[in-house]
Amino acid sequence: MNHLYPALRLKSCEDDGTFSGYASVFNNIDLQQEAIAKGAFSKSLYNWGQQGKMPKMLWQHDPKAPIGRWLDIVEDQYGLYVKGQLLLDVRQGREAYALLKAGILDGLSIGFQVVKALRQDKGRVLQEVDLHEISLVTFAANPKATVTSYKDWLSPYATVNKLVQRLNDLQGMMSMQELLQFCC
Repeated sequence: MNHLYPALRLKSCEDDGTFSGYASVFNNIDLQQEAIAKGAFSKSLYNWGQQGKMPKMLWQHDPKAPIGRWLDIVEDQYGLYVKGQLLLDVRQGREAYALLKAGILDGLSIGFQVVKALRQDKGRVLQEVDLHEISLVTFAANPKATVTSYKDWLSPYATVNKLVQRLNDLQGMMSMQELLQFCC
């Protein structure tokens, strides 16, 4: 499966607080000298699904500051893709949303417990983790773990933006050639 990277990432328009991105990127050594292996989240995601729940969405890893809910969390070829919705009725949710819109905040970070890891020369590879929460953060340990799109404001371009969002969602599932055939 081919994966298109952020070249087609565009912002869409509706003021509902939704956003998406990658909470973790596979095989990328982060600032803590750790890399997460593809498949490391599969058991944890399965367990969450069995409970009918999702990991918590927090502000800066603060367990006292939930700011929204995760709508979708899935491992793809690139990493841990997430789609969430900030609760705009919550003060911190509104503030996080304003920071997202201003381009000041774009980091995502995971809170987890290591289940299985492999030591390597430059750190370790996390082969299995138990995912507890995913936070919006100012500084992510993995600089590639970022928000890639958010819904912004109502506009006459909403239909076009919905198409753009759908194309962004399809990026991880289609090759460039298939995507071009789908579009054109």
